[in-house]
This record gives sequence, structure tokens and C-alpha cells, in this order.
Amino acid sequence: MDSRGFDRDDANWNFRARHETETQRLDRNWNGLLQELRVVQTGVQLLTGFLLTLPFQQRFEDLTDGEVAIYLATVALSVTSTMLLVAPAGLHRMLFRRHALRELVAASHRLAMCGIATLGLALIGVVALIFSFVLSPLAGAVAAAAALAMFSGLGIFAAILQSRHRPPENGDAPTTDDAASAR
Repeated sequence: MDSRGFDRDDANWNFRARHETETQRLDRNWNGLLQELRVVQTGVQLLTGFLLTLPFQQRFEDLTDGEVAIYLATVALSVTSTMLLVAPAGLHRMLFRRHALRELVAASHRLAMCGIATLGLALIGVVALIFSFVLSPLAGAVAAAAALAMFSGLGIFAAILQSRHRPPENGDAPTTDDAASAR
């Protein structure tokens, strides 16, 4: 990889398997990222909106100091996630017509990964808050630990899948699986 995170072997594999230029690959990557962001943004925006209305509910005063702390941390994480997941659109506007598609895709990928991570933490906070408020602080801690384990497990599963599905090296022709996934 070069200093910008660009992997020449990956680009060569894409050209052989998909018959696309680097620009076409970047366009495809950008469009795929936008589709993913559309899905995630809806959820994080609904979560953030819900969280922002809670202090105006009558029972909000019943929260313990610990639950208020969890609430505020969760709001901060949710708002941060919203900003990170919306940032690629702003970045696109800033880089529009500057021929910086590679940088846009790379930076937006990083922003999306950070946004998804903070969204996961916000969801863990929501689980902790709800279980703590409805049942008990212990139930909140147990539920948060279970949510953290699930989120971590999904991350580990994704890492395992990523390590098992690497493009062929040394100019090898793509396998049937590789060619099918290229479509």
C-alpha cells in the first residue's frame, strides 16, 4: 500500500476481474459507500432524535445520577456518530470537481467506520439506560455487556470474513467465487 492506503495489487485484480479502470472502481466504491451510509444514517438520525426528546418527558426526572451520566454519554456518542456519518456528504461538496475521488473515498470510508463504531457504542448506551431504568442498574450493566459482546462478536466475524476473502495474488486469475463477487 502507498501512503494514501491505495493497494496497487487490489487495483490490478479489479482491472482483471471487473475490467474497470481505477476511476470506474472509485466511482463504484463511492456509490457503494453512499448506499451503506443511507441505511446507517436513517437509524442514527432516528436514534439521535429520540434521545434528544427524552429530557422533555415527565419521567426523565426519575433517572438516577448514573442513568443521567449514561444518557449524556449516549447522546454525545449518537451525535458524534451522526456527524461522522453525514461528513462524507460535506467532504464531497468540499472536494467537488477537484479530481480527488481517491482521497474522498478513502476519507469517507474512515469516517463511516468511525461513525459505525460510535453508533455501536451509542446503542450499547441505550441498552444500558433502558434496562437500568426499567429493571435495575445491575440489569443495565448485564444488558450493556451482552450488547457489547454482540457488537464485538460482529466485528470479529467481519474481520474473519475479510481475512478469508482476499483477492488472488501474483496475477492469478480470479476463482469462480471471486468472479461472482465481482459482479
